Amino acid sequence: MSFRTLFFSRLLGLSYLIGGLAMLAHRNVSVGALATLPSNRLAVLGISSALVLAGLVMVLAHNRWSKPPLVFIVTLLGWLTLIKGVVYLLLPASCMAALLRAAIDCSAYWHFAAAFLLLLGAYLTYAGFRAKSV
Repeated sequence: MSFRTLFFSRLLGLSYLIGGLAMLAHRNVSVGALATLPSNRLAVLGISSALVLAGLVMVLAHNRWSKPPLVFIVTLLGWLTLIKGVVYLLLPASCMAALLRAAIDCSAYWHFAAAFLLLLGAYLTYAGFRAKSV
């Protein structure tokens, strides 16, 4: 396994674990922050720019669609991060507000998103630290 795959796997895995735990531990704070996000275009610009930058780094450094699931997942997450950042940059505030409101109003979504982040983070972290670099 390449050093880049292991690095991004560990980085993403640990950040998803921390993010999932934070979502569960501080649900009210997270929901409040998301509810006010569309009205704060400067925050959206900053978050979007960071996502685009992170996505570009991952895509340019690790654009390998090969067989081991870890390699594929890391590449897919890089592309999804880049696409998410571009969409956030281009999405009108009213559309973003509607999407975030729908996510906030559905408590099942919140628990599903937190569980998904925790599971994906656990897999990426375990696989990233278990594998050996070439």
